[in-house]
Amino acid sequence: MHEVQYKLVRCTINGRAVEKMIDVRASLTDMLRNDYSLNSVKKGCEVGECGACNVLIDGECFNSCIYLAIWADGKNIRTLEGLLGPNGELSDIQQAFVDEAAVQCGFCTPGFIMTAVEILESGKEYTRDELRKLLSGHLCRCTGYENILNAVEKTMKKRLGKA
Repeated sequence: MHEVQYKLVRCTINGRAVEKMIDVRASLTDMLRNDYSLNSVKKGCEVGECGACNVLIDGECFNSCIYLAIWADGKNIRTLEGLLGPNGELSDIQQAFVDEAAVQCGFCTPGFIMTAVEILESGKEYTRDELRKLLSGHLCRCTGYENILNAVEKTMKKRLGKA
């Protein structure tokens, strides 16, 4: 009989220090959803192809479905829930998705937004083609790609004072 192994994982999730015993086989997606009720982290393909589970780990985007939870030990993790203001107000990129009608069914949206946060926090100005390439790790079944691109481009230009 195979014995399940657990390991203590200490990390920061959306600014809050947490620690929990985690099954060593669990994905970061599973830990975030099941142990911390962070349901913005979507289970899509579960093989790192669709981007629905994207989260920021130490400022860099990762597919949390293929990232083991135990690898998160000592890391700073941000999910969509961590973007909300103190009174639940939307961040600029979330508001841009609303304004540009970049949300249809919404399943892909959290992952897209987390990738957008990484892009925006780089402080660089990208061309539309570069943005398209940076966002290419995401699948949107509703084909909202142009509106999503518009939302990211608009927010980038605003942040760079070029709106």
